Amino acid sequence: MNAPLLVNWLVGVLAGSMLFFAAVVAPTAFRALPADATGQYLRRLFPLYYLWGLVLALLCSSTAFYAADVIAGIVSALVALLFVYLRLALLPQLNALRERRQAGDPEAIRRFRRLHLQSVLINAAQLVLLIGISLIGWR
Repeated sequence: MNAPLLVNWLVGVLAGSMLFFAAVVAPTAFRALPADATGQYLRRLFPLYYLWGLVLALLCSSTAFYAADVIAGIVSALVALLFVYLRLALLPQLNALRERRQAGDPEAIRRFRRLHLQSVLINAAQLVLLIGISLIGWR
């Protein structure tokens, strides 16, 4: 398999994983599990999801640099850095705020909503970046 094709394949796997998680896994958990179980399940799943994304983005970046596709390498490295930020910075804050929110803290409710929106927007931006890599790769 040649490197540019592998980059596009890795981008597709990562973008597909992200879409599957957002469109199938999370909504199904909310429909199928009680609220407290859903929270526990997603708190255990999100670190793995972000790690999966990080590994794929790093593989994509290193393969792109190997293929001398500097733009795809830089963009996928940015996607990887965003996964690091989500996993190590944003997720712990969201988990702490979730506990305070469940205790009825109104400030925690407001901050949780804001940080959750930030995580959703970052994931959307990552998808747009990945689609951009794929489109550029097929020119």
